[in-house]
Amino acid sequence: MIKSKYKAEKCVCDGYSFDSRVEMKYYEKLKDDKAKGMILNFELQPKYVLIKKFTNSFNQKIREIAYVADFVIYNLDNTETVIDIKGMANPESKLKRKLFWNIYRGEELRWLVWHQQQWKDYDEVQSLRLQNKKAKKKTEVL
Repeated sequence: MIKSKYKAEKCVCDGYSFDSRVEMKYYEKLKDDKAKGMILNFELQPKYVLIKKFTNSFNQKIREIAYVADFVIYNLDNTETVIDIKGMANPESKLKRKLFWNIYRGEELRWLVWHQQQWKDYDEVQSLRLQNKKAKKKTEVL
C-alpha cells in the first residue's frame, strides 16, 4: 500500500481507487444508503471548474483550476450534496472550498471526518479540538 504525506493508505474497492480507508468506508456507506433507498444515487470524483483555462496578456496558456470532491450525492428531494472526506485540510483545499462556495452557490458542500465512530462535520471537529487544546493549556497552567 502507498502512503501519502498524511499517512493515509490508498486502497481499492469495487475497482475504484481511494486515497484513504476512511474515504472507502464512506463509499461503502453510500452503497448501503442507495440499496436501502435513502438516496437516489451518487458519483465518485465529481469535478467543478473554479477558473476556466485561459491565455494571459503574455500569450501564456494558463490551466484551469478545479475542485475535485470525493463524492456527489443525489438526494431523494432532487438536491445534490457534494462530499469531501477530510483528515487534514491544507491551505490549497481551504482556498478551493471558498472559491467553490462563491461560484457554486446553490450546491451544498460538506467536509466530513470520521470522528468517535461517526461521521461529523470537519469544521465542528476542528472547533472541538481547539476548545480541548485551550482547556488542556488552562489546566496545565493551574
